Amino acid sequence: MKRIEEVYEEVLNRNPAEPEFHQAVHEVLETLAPAIEKHSRYQDYALLERLVEPERQIIFRVPWIDDEGKVQVNRGYRVEFNSALGPYKGGLRFHHSVNRNIIKFLGFEQIFKNALTGQGIGGGKGGSDFDPHGKSDNEVMRFCQSFMTELYRHIGAQTDVPAGDIGVGAREIGYLFGQYKRLTNRFEAGVLTGKALGWGGSLVRTEATGYGVVLFAQSMLQTKGEGLAGQRVVVSGSGNVATYAVQKVEQLGAIPVTISDSSGWVHDPEGIDVELLRQVKEVERGRVSDYASRKKGAEFYKEGYVWDVACDIALPCATQNELNEKDARTLLKNGCKVVAEGANMPCTPEAIELFQESRILFAPGKAANAGGVATSALEMQQNASRAQWSFDRAEHELTKIMEKIHDDCLATAEEYGQPGDYVLGANITGFERVADAMLQHGVI
Repeated sequence: MKRIEEVYEEVLNRNPAEPEFHQAVHEVLETLAPAIEKHSRYQDYALLERLVEPERQIIFRVPWIDDEGKVQVNRGYRVEFNSALGPYKGGLRFHHSVNRNIIKFLGFEQIFKNALTGQGIGGGKGGSDFDPHGKSDNEVMRFCQSFMTELYRHIGAQTDVPAGDIGVGAREIGYLFGQYKRLTNRFEAGVLTGKALGWGGSLVRTEATGYGVVLFAQSMLQTKGEGLAGQRVVVSGSGNVATYAVQKVEQLGAIPVTISDSSGWVHDPEGIDVELLRQVKEVERGRVSDYASRKKGAEFYKEGYVWDVACDIALPCATQNELNEKDARTLLKNGCKVVAEGANMPCTPEAIELFQESRILFAPGKAANAGGVATSALEMQQNASRAQWSFDRAEHELTKIMEKIHDDCLATAEEYGQPGDYVLGANITGFERVADAMLQHGVI
């Protein structure tokens, strides 16, 4: 469609050297033609041009002092992409790979993911090229305090609500919140999510993204009259998403057989021991090689990757573009029938094209991994009423949301003549909700 091509060309020209952002925008725009052709209102008021341009981009210096007394300088980011449906909502990522391109791609994805939850939250993302790995608690605290000293003026429970992401867990959220409270003189619990349970956190928030991707995969299988019981599952990563995807896979009777991190990957044919994995990664902050050295039958590999292992279901839960065309061919050859993205944009466009051509069940991250932000919004709801729900209630709400997202994506794909196309279904469902609100708000 010419209109979409022109918008994408403008994105390329105005945002040079930002390949992940280009990829995220292209993946959404290329599926929107049916909606734009059907509803002429989406061609008015430069709607698409406004959709791909962040409302606000904040970049700032973060100086801090390490344990040797040396001043370090990192760069902080917050991209407030779209607030048509509610306050900006999206995580903070602390990792050496973070730059404006990465934050913009994540923020753009967040717009549609958050829209799919139906919870009245806009899209944003932030972070820093600071890497907490190998830093002392005091170093992490000093960095977080410096980071929040700038960020605090841009956020608020009705404005922008950050959460955790790669490198940002309960420890980092605690330090960030403490500094926000100190600077503002307000105990505004809803300004950050992913908090500890004792002061406003929600049960199931830690598990939510991993649980959600498995629940979405289960819903897809049910459309074919199948379930998870007995299926062999390969999982990449070993952070929160991967760990709790492994846990939920086991709870539903399937067998998770792999994990990975930047040092290599583990094949455990008898099934990953989630309690040992949590001990190694969450308590000891160790590597997956430590897991393999302590689990009988598990093997650690530096070469190859988890996609080489035969499976029924693949859950990429590590990072962007980790599963390429070659990996996709290997998975298909080995009989994989379901791929659900637990990370943000973990499959390359070529891999996605192969999965869709093969007609296996494929779920994009903006739908399948929406459980994390959905439960963050539930945390905001609990904060607003000064309540804390039971684990069962929070998990029940998460399950309902993931089932609704699945059904909405499927219904939209059917409506636009592409039954079973979860990519088109997710993109158009999210787009229509955001676009209609933008049109109703006027040209802003």
